[in-house]
Amino acid sequence: MVVLSQPILDNLAQIKTCKPTSNIFTGIPIVDLSDTNAKKHIVKACQDFGFFKVINHGVSMEFLTRLETEAVKFFKSPQQEKEKSGPPNPFGYGNKNIGPNGDVGWVEYLLFSTNPEFLSNNARPEIPGISETLWGLVNEYVCLVRNMACEVLEMIGDELKIGGKDKLSKMIRDEKSDSCFRLNHYPACPSSELLQALSGRSLIGFGEHTDPQLISVLRSNNTSGLQICLRDGTWVSVPPDHTTFFFNVGDSLQVMTNGRFRSVKHRVLADSLKPRVSMIYFGGPPLSEKITPLSSVMEEGEESLYKEFTWCEYKKSAYKTRLGDNRLGLFEKSTNQ
Repeated sequence: MVVLSQPILDNLAQIKTCKPTSNIFTGIPIVDLSDTNAKKHIVKACQDFGFFKVINHGVSMEFLTRLETEAVKFFKSPQQEKEKSGPPNPFGYGNKNIGPNGDVGWVEYLLFSTNPEFLSNNARPEIPGISETLWGLVNEYVCLVRNMACEVLEMIGDELKIGGKDKLSKMIRDEKSDSCFRLNHYPACPSSELLQALSGRSLIGFGEHTDPQLISVLRSNNTSGLQICLRDGTWVSVPPDHTTFFFNVGDSLQVMTNGRFRSVKHRVLADSLKPRVSMIYFGGPPLSEKITPLSSVMEEGEESLYKEFTWCEYKKSAYKTRLGDNRLGLFEKSTNQ
């Protein structure tokens, strides 16, 4: 009989597990940004899944490889050196602990602000212990991905006839945009294979959650682990593709479309053999921005499903919750009137 050693148990005891799924999601919407019909495909994907990936995005693989290499170099440095870049308050280096409310995962990360005052050619790295090379690559990456996110949001605005296609994109172009960027590193965890063999459960790298912002742009290496939850509650695994970018609809965009778009619930499972590196840009509005369903997307007589709130109010509320909580539940009219 094989028994998990005590050190392994101690190391994994606080980290959640879940029943593994063999379902591979083969229906991921793929959007070619050079296609004249891209905006229609984007809107349909946002309505059906809240999730899609884009090709022909114009970001070079050589650049992406350089950023990934520098990120890995940081995460491979001695733990005591990495700790000098933390704790995240809210930005900086974090390890296993996710947020202030007890969520734990098999992950370490760097969280950056993307405010213009921090992201400029003359600004010094906001996080101690970050190399000038990594800082410069993060700076360039955020600018590229923010432009891509704005392009996608403008396509959505144009297709939905929101009244000025930049209605959505200007919120993350705004100099007061409350956006952020996260580098995640999920170390290979051989113990997770043993855990699954003994208990039939998989180790969770990052617990299930939705993103509270408008839209998120994800790029990862070629290691699997990302899963999304379909409308029927089924969890499916997303095949990795390091050449593309994945887009997630966030809670705020779900509200602004009065539920037409869905904020997709997702999670990451630990891999027993290979490390996973992901980089996520979270496009958020200014703190004072009012988040409410857009009248231009609503039919005559249609009522709002949500109470009006500012991004600041929602961010504070979300920050007080656990990852898996229904953050929007507190703002749904149907349950709060």
